[in-house]
Amino acid sequence: MGPRLLADLIVVFHAACVAFVILGLLAILLGIVFRWGWVRNFWFRLIHLAYIAFVVFEAAIGMDCPLTEWENRLREAAGEEGYPGDFIGYWAHRLIYYEAEPWVFTIVYVLFGGAVLATFLLAPPRWPKRSAPATSATAPTPPST
Repeated sequence: MGPRLLADLIVVFHAACVAFVILGLLAILLGIVFRWGWVRNFWFRLIHLAYIAFVVFEAAIGMDCPLTEWENRLREAAGEEGYPGDFIGYWAHRLIYYEAEPWVFTIVYVLFGGAVLATFLLAPPRWPKRSAPATSATAPTPPST
């Protein structure tokens, strides 16, 4: 698998991550309104919060996204400069990258992260249910005294 294809796969994965964060929040908000039980799934909500928390952390410290860095290195290795790859890679790239000052993205990420955190606190996820410990059906009865 060449560097160009790997770079395109990274863009598609990156776009899927962005979609998960954005559509996940939309689903949570709709789920609160329409009382969909699955939007309170603990693992879904924890992963969703972790994704946006990482993005907010990156923006707050001025760190470039590791996926973007990896994609750029692979594109350079493939001898590419401008065009971001095949059809799927091209459109995925156009959907998730915008031109703006870095502070604009930081504000957007922090506000979005705050919205995710607010839904986490105002409509908390349900903790995973613990299964009851197995008990023997023929447990001995204590002796009478």
